[in-house]
Amino acid sequence: MTPVRKRGLVVTVIGLCQIFAWGSSYYLPAVLAGPIARDTGWPLAWVLGGLSVGLLVSGLVSPLAGRAIEGVGGRLVLAASAVLLAAGLLALALAPTLTAYAGAWGVIGLGMGAGLYDPAFSTLGHIYGEEARSLITGVTLWGGFASTVCWPLSALLAAHLGWRGACAAYAALHLGVLLPLYLFGLPRHGAARRLPPPKPVGAPVARRAPFWLTAIAMTFAALVMTIISVELPTLLQARGADATAAVALGALLGPAQVGARAIEFVVGRRGHPVWTMLAATVLVAAGLAALLLDRAFFALAVLVYGAGGGIRSIARGTLPLALFGREGYPTVMGRLAMPSLIAQAASPVLGGAMLSGLGADRMLLAVLALAGANIVPVLLLIPYARTGAPGAG
Repeated sequence: MTPVRKRGLVVTVIGLCQIFAWGSSYYLPAVLAGPIARDTGWPLAWVLGGLSVGLLVSGLVSPLAGRAIEGVGGRLVLAASAVLLAAGLLALALAPTLTAYAGAWGVIGLGMGAGLYDPAFSTLGHIYGEEARSLITGVTLWGGFASTVCWPLSALLAAHLGWRGACAAYAALHLGVLLPLYLFGLPRHGAARRLPPPKPVGAPVARRAPFWLTAIAMTFAALVMTIISVELPTLLQARGADATAAVALGALLGPAQVGARAIEFVVGRRGHPVWTMLAATVLVAAGLAALLLDRAFFALAVLVYGAGGGIRSIARGTLPLALFGREGYPTVMGRLAMPSLIAQAASPVLGGAMLSGLGADRMLLAVLALAGANIVPVLLLIPYARTGAPGAG
């Protein structure tokens, strides 16, 4: 098998698995929360809170996952994520009480921390070093179809098997399909061509500053985008769109994300990823600002916002690789992922409190202010992109 085909296989395996890893975890409550609440009588807010439990756990274990990828390679860690997600989904299907339901989400969180974008990017960076940038973009192109594929699939499974049967079916998919793909489709630890290690790093202060600036930018972005993802239909309706229009506008997010990633893949891969991160941050802020305008601008606002979110996923993996190099990249990614995922875990509660306490317009202004402020740490990273300051402190 030629190196090109080998890389194509690796991207295809990880990308295909990302669709179902995201679809059966992060995107699962969007379709199944209603049926779960109706069937069990559990409060809908608590049912949706299961995802917050999963995100919190995934954030806490992300540094461990990064160190594990550094030590044994991504193949075994991603394979373990398939087993953990399967175990959590099966526990979800069997959960007799709300406490058991929350515990199942804790197990799913372990699988998310070991198997979503950050570990996938870490795996690619660990194998291919700085050459992984285009492969990371390729994985995000696959991952952009997670909701497109899994929302209808979840609805279909729930309609025919019930929500418990849907969770069990996803568990079987992880064990029967994703686990073998990881084990047989990814190279063993050290099997891929290893690139030479980077040059010795500079002063510790020079290493710490870009790491913390990157962490701040990624955490603020995660906070903004998770709040908006949860509250977007409500915000659109509060701003004057009817329920049907709000759903239709929300459906534009997926194509906007994938389209922007495809454009970045073609025109952006020769530039430093800091420019991708800056473009993503500006686009997100611009899209939120457009939501404050007349309803005629709503479609444009969602498209611009979605484009920013789409390329942010690329920068999330490529910027740390460019700033800090391949050596220690999985560990750096795990450390960077922890505050972002914890912020995501808090976002649904925070967004709901802001919406009820401030109202839609003031909430949107507050989130826009946070998105605008997030441009500052990205701008401060530009000198490090020019000098190539390596290391993570």
